[in-house]
Parts: sequence; structure tokens; C-alpha cells
Amino acid sequence: MSVNSTDLSETSWFKSTFSKDANSCVEVRSVGELIQVRDSKYLGPEAEQPIITMPATEWSTLLDLALSRTTGAAGVDVSVTVHSDGGAVVSSGTTRLTYDSDEWDAFTKGVADGQFTRC
Repeated sequence: MSVNSTDLSETSWFKSTFSKDANSCVEVRSVGELIQVRDSKYLGPEAEQPIITMPATEWSTLLDLALSRTTGAAGVDVSVTVHSDGGAVVSSGTTRLTYDSDEWDAFTKGVADGQFTRC
């Protein structure tokens, strides 16, 4: 389930504290029973920013994949592909969010630290 929408703005986006002041990171927010993921590197129009939306019930699977740094399905429509260089792609349908090794490492450190369980 992938949407590019600005009407789902119940909570603020946040990132791993291990990302520090980097402008390239995995950003996450919860919207009711949904979790949204985006890439902070996106520079285009906000209304067109690629966002992956998934049920909150499937979020822990994505976190487990990130923590174990393995490729797999994170739910019905979302998958994580981890590359040999440590980077990763989170995808849903035609939406692909590509993270380099530093970005994915900061996210996985945040996962290990429990920062994304609040979603």
C-alpha cells in the first residue's frame, strides 16, 4: 500500500537519533493504524514525495528485517532488499525508497535502540 498524500498528517516525521543532523535518512511517522516511511533526500514537490504506507500490524516485521539486515517481505505489499554494500531498498508497488549504507545503518541502530517501537 503506497500513497503520495499530504492528508495523513496526524503525527510528525522522525528519524533515528543516530542520523544526527544528516539530511539523508529514513523518516517514519504513525498515522492512526498506519505507518509511513519516506526518504529525507527527496527534493521535489512535497505533494509528490514518495511515501510507503503499511499497516501498523506489519511494522514489527520491517523492524526485524532491518535489525537482522536481511532481505524479505515486511508485509503483504512491502519488501526490504538489503544490498551487499549495506544499503537497502524499501519498496511497495512502484514506490522504491533507496538508502545508502550510512542511512540504513543509522536506521538499524535506531531500531536496535528501540526508537521505532513508538510507532
